[in-house]
Amino acid sequence: MKVLRLNAVVRTTGLARSTIYKLIGSGEFPRPVPLTGRSVGWIETEVVAWIQSRVEARDCF
Repeated sequence: MKVLRLNAVVRTTGLARSTIYKLIGSGEFPRPVPLTGRSVGWIETEVVAWIQSRVEARDCF
């Protein structure tokens, strides 16, 4: 299991930091996992699954 920090999530998704947090707030993006103190990370497989779901949604049209 690999943990991605915010910069890696931004690079992987192509989304801005503010957009990622907005999507988290609306329940549309995987929530981060607390690591230590103020550090958080995202589980890579969850981020990849979110991207895949976007591709599948696109292909349904």
